[in-house]
Amino acid sequence: MSDTTASIPYAIETVGLTRSFGGYRALRGVDIRVGAGEILAVFGPNGAGKTTLVKILAGIMRPTAGSVLINGVELGDNARLRAGIGLVAHSSYLYGSLSAQENLDFYARLYGVKAREKRISEVLEMVGLTVRRHDRFATFSRGMQQRLSLARALLHNPSVLLLDEPETGLDQQALDSLWQIIRWDEEKRTVVFTSHNFERALGVCSAVVILERGRVAFSERACNLDLSTLRQRYGESAGAVKP
Repeated sequence: MSDTTASIPYAIETVGLTRSFGGYRALRGVDIRVGAGEILAVFGPNGAGKTTLVKILAGIMRPTAGSVLINGVELGDNARLRAGIGLVAHSSYLYGSLSAQENLDFYARLYGVKAREKRISEVLEMVGLTVRRHDRFATFSRGMQQRLSLARALLHNPSVLLLDEPETGLDQQALDSLWQIIRWDEEKRTVVFTSHNFERALGVCSAVVILERGRVAFSERACNLDLSTLRQRYGESAGAVKP
């Protein structure tokens, strides 16, 4: 959701987004709009469609119906647009037997990153893992693994960053580090993240969407919400969407 004027394309826009798995509809006509540089928080109970939404936005899952537009252009199989998206998901997409440096070098080659060594050093410093660059990924704590996943997602300097419940399993220090990186990112990327943490999410996002049974039950600018109102709206959303 955004106040972006009609003459400027949204960084991310979904139109009638639907996804079915057999007879089960995970998403049912989802419309969201996110302006360039905005941060959208997506809430919803388990099974509401949050992960499905992120996968479709990332281009790794096709919608059954509807479309995703990135800067006004349909995502589809557009390799150029997909290359401009970074993803932190439940899976790290990193290799346990490789070091942090080796993992990032693999993806840097895959993304065609120029000046690979320089960029790898930049993202490792950004996530606070410079001193562990030669250690195997399998030896990292959950928090360190998540930080390296973020480094991988930022490696190719994407304009859009997608985060699917990035806080899962992290301790307080790792949480603070994660959100500091995202909030103070000089690139001002467009970010969509899913979460169950109302307080922390409200502190970093520009707008909020609540999904319930695959539909948007509530959406609002973050500046118009306080924590108690958000919690109230979340509680009410359970009855806002019919099965």
